[in-house]
Amino acid sequence: MKIEKFEDILAWQKSKLMTLKVYSQLKELRDFGFKDQICRASVSIMNNIAEGFERKSDKEFKHFLFVAKGSCGEVRSMLYLAKDLKYLSEGDYSNLSEVSVEISRLLSGLIKSLN
Repeated sequence: MKIEKFEDILAWQKSKLMTLKVYSQLKELRDFGFKDQICRASVSIMNNIAEGFERKSDKEFKHFLFVAKGSCGEVRSMLYLAKDLKYLSEGDYSNLSEVSVEISRLLSGLIKSLN
């Protein structure tokens, strides 16, 4: 299946849903620095996928996918803190963490397909 637009990319779709969940789960959080950082990292995943795709160059797309993958790691790292600081319940942490791992795997697959 040929991808016609970035919205067709499963990693983008899942990262958008994860971003919405991060915003929703942390909307009442008063630790604004923490909230801003995890939200920005989450948004960065979907935006880097979109920006890389729109550049219409496999080399640039791959670069932006690596950046998105890095942001995915940042989100996952912050999720550990969110759980330990009791900003997220164990269940919410587990759900978001599993999604972030899945997105990372999808990004790895996309990167490999561009080699």
